[in-house]
Order: sequence, then structure tokens, then C-alpha cells
Amino acid sequence: MDDLDRELLAVKDLEDDNDSFDDNSSNVSTKSKLPLVNLDMHAEPPRETGFHRSTRVCLEHIRDALLHHRWQEAAEYMACYPQMLEDTTNGPAQSYKELIWRISAEILHHHPKSKLEDYNNIYERMKHSGVRHYLMICLEHSFHLLLNGHIEEAKRQLSVTESWRYGKESAAQFQRTKLIQAYKSLLDYIIWCDKKFTHSSTEHSDPTDNQDIHNYFRTASVNLKEILKNPGIWDPFILGYVEMLEFYEDHEEALKVLNDYAYDNSFPPNPNAHVYLYQYLKRCDTAEKKLMKVLKVLHVLVPSHELMLEYSSFLLQSEKSSDLQKALGVVLEMLDFACWRSNLDVWKRLEAIIQKLQLKKDWKDVVFTKMAERQGWWPALHFTNFHASKDSEENPELMQVKAPLTKTLCPDLTLKYTDWQAINGK
Repeated sequence: MDDLDRELLAVKDLEDDNDSFDDNSSNVSTKSKLPLVNLDMHAEPPRETGFHRSTRVCLEHIRDALLHHRWQEAAEYMACYPQMLEDTTNGPAQSYKELIWRISAEILHHHPKSKLEDYNNIYERMKHSGVRHYLMICLEHSFHLLLNGHIEEAKRQLSVTESWRYGKESAAQFQRTKLIQAYKSLLDYIIWCDKKFTHSSTEHSDPTDNQDIHNYFRTASVNLKEILKNPGIWDPFILGYVEMLEFYEDHEEALKVLNDYAYDNSFPPNPNAHVYLYQYLKRCDTAEKKLMKVLKVLHVLVPSHELMLEYSSFLLQSEKSSDLQKALGVVLEMLDFACWRSNLDVWKRLEAIIQKLQLKKDWKDVVFTKMAERQGWWPALHFTNFHASKDSEENPELMQVKAPLTKTLCPDLTLKYTDWQAINGK
């Protein structure tokens, strides 16, 4: 609603300036900090015309209808508002074009009787109303076609848009064109998936089908490979590209793509890149050492990630004494986050680590070091009367795991968690 509010505010300011003109002119004792300009004191201040007033009121009604989800009423008012595009007295109409585009799409998205033809009409109209938002309108149009199952038509729209140029290409236009190309390649991947599924479900396959499927793969892979050279977050495109490479057993290229996506410093930090790399390496039965290397980086980026449970398992199975301490740190960091507070698997992993650690002579020092900075807030996060009551009722097994750990993790504190257990005979 920000764009809508700005338009209303702009018109309202015009009225306010008119109403307060006399009051401001009488306040001659206030010294202006603005540079002086030659003003015609007898010039008529700008006034809101009847046309502007009617369109402003119309926009106010549209906003009210949108806020209260009265979609039919909003649609009726919206049928009148596009006349603002014909106004040449209130500056450029670009802001009105974007407003009409976005409000119309919002109404159609929620209106119970909206049809695909309605979307097509408004998008085609807005495409030809100006060039500033042409690429983004085309991309959004293709999304609606895709959501309604018209994949080939969505691809046709993007193919036409891909070749569109206007004037000297700006940086923003270049980026949007790349985005158009990326989604066109993604549609090639989707068509490839559909044809591959149909081909695999047919008993008597036609050899020409294989060639057709491969053509879509070649088109999509060539474009995606080029797109992925541009730094950015390309998660869905990466997944599609890697799936196709795996299908044709090009594991070397798939691994290169995933490694570049995860470790190329020109790309923004992206935890998903390391997740995809780890999942691929795991599917390829890669050695644990390489898997741990990927998870180590992911741990730095997202210490609360669910894969940290697997990382702690690798560290627990390691023969290195330092890895056991790392495992303790990894699990404790997971439990620093409330989302893991009641997870039985994480607490069992902590229990297993503590049990193995207790076979070492210096285990108390290790635990004390890891828990030193947590003593002030961990008990309140995990070991209160509330937690004891909740765990006892909802997950008794979790309480049986947590209770013995309280003395190990917080030996110098009297915790209400264990007191509750003793009082209630649990």
C-alpha cells in the first residue's frame, strides 16, 4: 500500500499548500534558510481541478475496498481510475502506470470470479502503456500463465521479451534481461521434466522423443550455464541444472557448478549453496572427510541448521579428541536456539557426546569451558519449572535425558528443573 499512500499524499499536499497559503505568507518574521528565488507574488497558486479531485476520491475508495477485501467494489472503481493515464497536467504518468498495474493484479489475484483472460487483458494493456516496467510486467505475466498450467505460452512470452530492447541499455535493464533469460531456461527445465516423465511412463517409446527431450536439456543447460556466471542467488536454477546434469551422468560438471556456487567469493554468502553441495556429495557416496568440510562452512553460516545434527554425528565418530570437543560445541550451539529446545534427537546427541567425553580425564574442564558463557542464561532457556512440567506431560523421554545432564552442564547451580522432578516423584 506504500505506492497508493504516496499518490494520495501527493494530491493531499497540493490541497494543503492551497489552504495554508495565506497563513504562511503572513508569517514574515520567520527567516527562511532556503536560497531566495524570484517569485511572482501575484501568481495564482496551483489548485486541484475537478478531474484530479475525482481521481483522488476514486483512489481513496479503491484503497478502502482493498483494505477491507471488498474485491468487487475495488474492481468497479478500478475500471474508472486508468483515466489518470490520459492526464498530462500533473507531470509524468509513470507512477500512475505502476500503480494501476500493481493494484489491478492484486484485485484479480483475490477476486473470486477473475479469469485468465482478465489477467491477459490488463498485462497487455500495461505493457503498451510505457517502457519503464515492460520487462517486469512481462515476467509477472509469464508467472500467471505458468501457475495456470500454460507453460508453453509462458515460455513464448519470455522468448519475445528476451529480445526486447529500448534505447541505450541501462544496468537495471541488463539485470532484468538476465532474469528473463534465467526464467526462460527454468521453463525449459520444467518442460524437460514433463517430457522425461511422460517418456518413462510409456511402454513403447519413440526414439524421436529422446531427441526432443535432449533438445530441451541442451537449450536449458547452455543458457543456465551462462546465467550462473553472474553473481547472485540462483537456488531454483541451480537445482534444475544439477538435476539435468545428474540425469545425463555429467557428474564432473555438476560438482564444478555446485563448488563454484558455494565457494566463489564474487557470489553473496548463501547457506543453501553449501546444503546443495553437501546433498549432492552425499548422493555420490563421497568420503566423510569431504562431507565434514562442507558442513564445517555451513556451521559458521548457520549454527542452528538441521544438518548440524549430521555434522555432530561425524565429529562424534571421529577418533580425534579435538573433534569430540567440536561436537560438543556444535550441539550446544544448536541448543542455544529455541527451535531446538524440545528436540529429543539433539538432547540424545548431547547425552552421547557427554558420555564419550567422560572417558577423558579433562572432561570437566572441557564442559566448563563450553558452558562458562552460558551459565547466565541457559538455565532459563532449558531448566525451569515450566520446562520440567511441560516435558513431563508432553515428552517424558526428553525429561529423562535432560535431567541427568543438568548436573553435568551446570554443576554449581541448583536448578528448578531437577527440583520439580524430585518433588513430583518423576
